Amino acid sequence: MTPLRKKMITEMQLRRFSEATQKTYLWAVADLAKYYGISPDKINGSQFRDYCLYLANSRNLSWTSVNTITAAIRFFYREVVGREDMAIEIPSRKTPRALPEILSAKELIRLFESVGNLKHKMILMTTYGCGLRIGEVTNLKVADIDSSRMMVRVCHGKGNKDRYTILSRSLLTELRSYWKAYRPKEWIFFNEATKEKLNTATPRRVFLAAKERAGIKKKVTFHSLRHNFGTNLLEAGADIKTIQMLMGHSSIATTAKYLHVARKDLGNTKSPLDLLYVPDTKKLAAT
Repeated sequence: MTPLRKKMITEMQLRRFSEATQKTYLWAVADLAKYYGISPDKINGSQFRDYCLYLANSRNLSWTSVNTITAAIRFFYREVVGREDMAIEIPSRKTPRALPEILSAKELIRLFESVGNLKHKMILMTTYGCGLRIGEVTNLKVADIDSSRMMVRVCHGKGNKDRYTILSRSLLTELRSYWKAYRPKEWIFFNEATKEKLNTATPRRVFLAAKERAGIKKKVTFHSLRHNFGTNLLEAGADIKTIQMLMGHSSIATTAKYLHVARKDLGNTKSPLDLLYVPDTKKLAAT
């Protein structure tokens, strides 16, 4: 390990960056050095700008990805090398806001019932039932399930923040059956060979396989289970501030996106066309 890499890791650990952030930042700096074939501390501002254009124009990375990479490189120059001359800001640009696709109740049931492996089924049900991120469900420990308070403690979530989320009675019943079958000691969802927690690739594979078996054609991913949690809570009458707390959103603006996909209010809203014309129910029935 080079002294620069070691120092960068130290600076990130002092700031309590998550493991995922550290990995991304280290990769970004290494990729920059590989592109020019020289040590990253030898690169000048002009080269940095050209590299940013290369990322956007030649590699066709999204603006979000470019911003993440440049944030990593700026961190390296400011905090590791001490070069403020490399503090290049990449202007943000507006990108189309895509609303998440939401699974219906029938689709969720089909998804869960398509999984024969009990552990895999519980991964999906726990993720949806508690509104977890993929790294949060793999980090769950037996001690995090508080059945007396019907809560689940989420440790080291995004931004290394802890929080509590709800534990449904049906999920608790299923988890107890799972515990009797697998007898987890520390990690709820563990690798049977190593006894360590699962890596995040496993839940993704489980979801994609279940989605295919269930015949679901929507463009949904494992993270869609978390979107469904927030949307369905809103439809069930939970207030948005409570949902923000349960999901661990730093900004309520992030939670507010579920207002755009929830059917709680949309389903009861009449089109202005219906205010002009009273539909002929007999004709509608005939069609």
